[in-house]
Amino acid sequence: MDYISHFKQNTTIILLGAGDSTRFSHHNLPKKQWLRSGQKPLWQIVYERFLSLGFTHFILTASKRELSYMQSYTQEQVVCGGNTRSLSILNALEQVKTPYVLINDIARWNIQPQVIQELFSTLYHNPSASCIAPALEAVDTIFCTQGYFPPRSQLKLIQTPQLSKTQILQTALLQDQDFSDESSAIFSLKEEVIYTQGSPLMNKLTTPQDLQSLSLPLPSKQIFVGNGLDIHAFEEGKVMVLGGVEINSPLGFKAHSDGDVVLHSVIDAILGAIGGGDIGEWFPDTQEAYKNADSKQLAKEIVDFSRSVGYEIINLDITILAQFPKISPYKTQIKQSLSSLLSLPLHKINIKATTGENLGFVGRKEGVCVMSSVSMQFIDWSKSDECLNYRK
Repeated sequence: MDYISHFKQNTTIILLGAGDSTRFSHHNLPKKQWLRSGQKPLWQIVYERFLSLGFTHFILTASKRELSYMQSYTQEQVVCGGNTRSLSILNALEQVKTPYVLINDIARWNIQPQVIQELFSTLYHNPSASCIAPALEAVDTIFCTQGYFPPRSQLKLIQTPQLSKTQILQTALLQDQDFSDESSAIFSLKEEVIYTQGSPLMNKLTTPQDLQSLSLPLPSKQIFVGNGLDIHAFEEGKVMVLGGVEINSPLGFKAHSDGDVVLHSVIDAILGAIGGGDIGEWFPDTQEAYKNADSKQLAKEIVDFSRSVGYEIINLDITILAQFPKISPYKTQIKQSLSSLLSLPLHKINIKATTGENLGFVGRKEGVCVMSSVSMQFIDWSKSDECLNYRK
């Protein structure tokens, strides 16, 4: 009997992708859910594996910052995650209309169909069970810091995905506790929990060292190009900043932020390359929080975001149209500023400057226009220090 087919219409798949991947990010790697294989992020690979098993109801969770970006990749519902795993699940459960949920950490990407089939087979033969979870036997000796060695026969290594009754799980998670998984939450209610045979192939991708065993195709070598264009008029009484460098000028730029027209065009170029919208969507000039904002901080946020979702800059080309001020005395400083801000070598940054030949608003010295073009590529996780050291 195909137990998945029997239950699939009554089951919603919840894929958890709102985590910060802290242990990954400080290694200059993308967040785990955005590691690329070919052109696909890891979360999409996990989603497609469940889709191939015949499931039709899906909800994904994403961080607030990545919510609209992840939604642009899929027609499935994406909800904002919470500060904890439990809160993320609760947010997803509010949208669930099926009696069962199958919840998986995206970091457990290598879904094994036989494990999923066993979960539903167990539910079919044990309909009173409130949660069914895959688990492995403990094979190593374990020492508890309280000073004892628990018998291995009493220990299980719990995996995901876990199959739960929707309403009971919701009740369990509404308790004032932060549970590490669904089975422990439901167990706390003294509800029936059954553990089935898991698979070592479904071990969780947790630290960069785990990349050594990541049996996925490498990221695509495709190049992504983005263009940015920004214009600002002059304004008296403001400090002029270009590319993060203060310019000796009696005029600044009329803008809600500091008006750094160079960085604004670079931001839009990066967003264009990754399909991330535009600067106005990220930093609306209607929000007081960005009043006189330092554009270096805005650019840093966009660079950090682009890396977190799997991209790195290859090179940057900038054209500055300005009758005033003279750009040449500041070119070197601007390049150094951009190099530091973007973590990009100087030789991969080019700045060109031209006047308006006394034509148009540039020629009349009414403002400055900047055009930027950036090329980007997927971050190749196989070249991380952990993977390279492993190959040695």
